[in-house]
Amino acid sequence: MVPHLVTALNGPLLDLEKKILTATPAIERWFRLEWQEHTPPFYCSVDLRNAGFKLAPVDTNLFPGGFNNLSPEMLPLAVQAAMAAIEKYCPDAKNLLLIPEAHTRNTFYLQNIARLIQIFRQTGLNVRLGSLSPDITAPTPIELPDGTTLTLEPLERSHNGRRLGLKNFDPCTILLNNDLSSGLPAILENLHEQNLLPPLHAGWAVRRKTNHFAAYDEVVKKFAKMIDVDPWMLNPYFMKCDNVNFNENTGEDCLASNVDTLLAKMRKKYKEYGIKEKPFVIVKADAGTYGMGIMTVHDASEVKDLNRKQRNKMAVIKDGLEVTDVIIQEGVPTFEHINESVAEPVVYMIDRYVVGGFYRVHADRGNDENLNAPGAHFVPLAFAHQHALPDYQAKPGTAAPNRFYIYGVVARLALLAASLEMEKTDPNPEVY
Repeated sequence: MVPHLVTALNGPLLDLEKKILTATPAIERWFRLEWQEHTPPFYCSVDLRNAGFKLAPVDTNLFPGGFNNLSPEMLPLAVQAAMAAIEKYCPDAKNLLLIPEAHTRNTFYLQNIARLIQIFRQTGLNVRLGSLSPDITAPTPIELPDGTTLTLEPLERSHNGRRLGLKNFDPCTILLNNDLSSGLPAILENLHEQNLLPPLHAGWAVRRKTNHFAAYDEVVKKFAKMIDVDPWMLNPYFMKCDNVNFNENTGEDCLASNVDTLLAKMRKKYKEYGIKEKPFVIVKADAGTYGMGIMTVHDASEVKDLNRKQRNKMAVIKDGLEVTDVIIQEGVPTFEHINESVAEPVVYMIDRYVVGGFYRVHADRGNDENLNAPGAHFVPLAFAHQHALPDYQAKPGTAAPNRFYIYGVVARLALLAASLEMEKTDPNPEVY
């Protein structure tokens, strides 16, 4: 059952929908050829915003944490994709070491870990959890609300220092579900005999959103040319500012001038397409996640007139890290609502396959605000029809599977961009 969505079955994306559906054979072949040249990230989730007049990714997460929000009907797809992913790195894999975030109190997050364990066990792997937390010095059981138990164990390097595992557990592959915001742990470095997925440079200690969107820019230009659409329909403009200090008011001139420049570019596009909305930009930390360090800006004066509370909110993100580099990104309003609440689709992928998704819904946020905030809830049902094939005969805007197919296409463009980004930022490219 698909929840009633303002744009699930109507909306001005119809022209884009028509072009993508008409070009489906060419699109799928194009992706196939791209994946012969590039390796997809092991897994990935993409936050999309559907403005009705454009559809664009606004964030790409290489350590996705919401697998528990996918509808159970999608699990067989996830298991198949996980099998394909594991076979690439370790065809005879028997053991998988999964390293979660250190915050063990968040039961929603732990349910995500339980779901990942369920998926990988179905692929025929023994899965155990190793913790980066210094507090875990012995096997530590954690009970989940549904009565199941997860056991966290301390990590151990092998005697020769070249492998990582647990006591009496030597994995072929190590899967990180920890975004390394607080730095690169020494225990994960110099592992020469095992696959660490995603690689260390995918963590926020190294990764930058501006690198990702520069790669996305490249991907979307090729794609848009192929299907004959304006790349802007699928792509948010962005700029960056380095050496910003919100508490000391430094870097504000860069912020204000970039906000001005982006808004001017957006007004031009809005005029071209007769869009009546008021343009806005999103200013956020260039590294990091969890919806922290983000603000909506409608005018350059707003970044100069921040009050103390706003400055404090922008200055620090997850794990108390200070924000110094920011991305200024074109704001894409979300046109979608579920039961009067603003919603945005999030698409989940393992290897190169879409394995499901959900709507992030927030009753207290506007259509120009970040929805990844306390108070959000998730509606997995929207993608339950995803295994229904697109209907090419359907009139644009009348078939939900068609809309979800388009979401999957744009999410895979972001996945391909993440693959290019990882290649370009790899500190040891010769290893491949």
